[in-house]
Amino acid sequence: MKSASTPRTPGATLVRAGAIALCLASLAGCSTIKGWFGGKDDKNTEPAKLTDINPTTTVSKVWSADAGKGEGLLGARQGPVVADGKVYAAAVEGGVHAFDLQTGRTVWTHESELRLSGGPGAGDGLVAVGSLEGDVIVLDAATGAEKWRAKVGNEIIAAPAIGMGMVFVRSNDGRVTAFDAANGERRWFWDHDVPALSVRGNDSPVVGPGFLFIGNDDGTVSALSAQDGRPLWDQAIGQQEGRTELDRMADVDGAPVLEGTTLYATSFKGQTMAINAPTGQPMWLSDNGGPGQVAVAPSVVVITEPGDTVFGLEKTGGSAMWQQPALARRNLTAPAIHGSYAVVGDYDGYLHWLDLGTGEFAARARAGGDALRATPVVADGILIVQDVDGGLSAFRLGQ
Repeated sequence: MKSASTPRTPGATLVRAGAIALCLASLAGCSTIKGWFGGKDDKNTEPAKLTDINPTTTVSKVWSADAGKGEGLLGARQGPVVADGKVYAAAVEGGVHAFDLQTGRTVWTHESELRLSGGPGAGDGLVAVGSLEGDVIVLDAATGAEKWRAKVGNEIIAAPAIGMGMVFVRSNDGRVTAFDAANGERRWFWDHDVPALSVRGNDSPVVGPGFLFIGNDDGTVSALSAQDGRPLWDQAIGQQEGRTELDRMADVDGAPVLEGTTLYATSFKGQTMAINAPTGQPMWLSDNGGPGQVAVAPSVVVITEPGDTVFGLEKTGGSAMWQQPALARRNLTAPAIHGSYAVVGDYDGYLHWLDLGTGEFAARARAGGDALRATPVVADGILIVQDVDGGLSAFRLGQ
């Protein structure tokens, strides 16, 4: 078992989280409040107003559901996951729920006394969630029955990943812990230093054939051996450059996306990279990037920049194909691919469908009145999104 460095105390993490919440407009919405960064009438600090569009496709809401009391201002970006025809969702207060993907009908509910902030992750017949107190709960995906519990030393706001007979948990102190999927026994752990200041939030580990890929708060992506946690390579996506800690923030805050042998990752520093996953060698680097996950389509990679301009990057070389700046300062989610469109959500509960070829608006719909922070999820032609109050909405293209 890999030896550990000294873990950070929960108190230190809370101080760090508080500083982040105060400093970062990208998640807390500070830049949308009049007078914080300019005169009280400074239009540059307000969210862009939505204007009428000429839809080129139709979108219909097919169901909605409630997972409980959501994350509010925690910055956890708590979202659903889909596996085997079910949508699994958790809420800070309300437990874990399984819904039928097609109808939204409740399949089962697992009540919990814990504040569930990380997850769920699903796979191999299991559902795994984490709590603000560092608890890990693993459930039977078919019934919701609890199989085992474990504990890590810090809050969990990323969904656990499941694969190769293990449950991989990313905690907010930079540690990844691997548990045996059958009984919850700890198999190994890996530590990575966390900068003094970083974007609030992190994302799931990504499981590949024999690999585990981690996006780190210092702007790097690490590849580990999934079997024993041994480091295999590190690659910098965004350089930690600048005179202040705020200038140096370069978080790879969204989970990298693995397609075949290519890994795509983007950084808060404003860079996106395609990486040869087995070797860690860069394939291309773009000077457009953001804190959330990339969305990968057959010919384009889509990212949301910190200022909320959405970019489409040419997939084989990384050059910018198009940009859509009309959603500036609307605190956009990371994008998802839904058919021939990229979809982002915003602070006011709206979803925006953008044409993958041009970036032009194709459709708009409102999930509800609460902010959308989590990346939308697409499965079997259905897009599901969870708002910060724990509400889920599902949409189809067409009538």
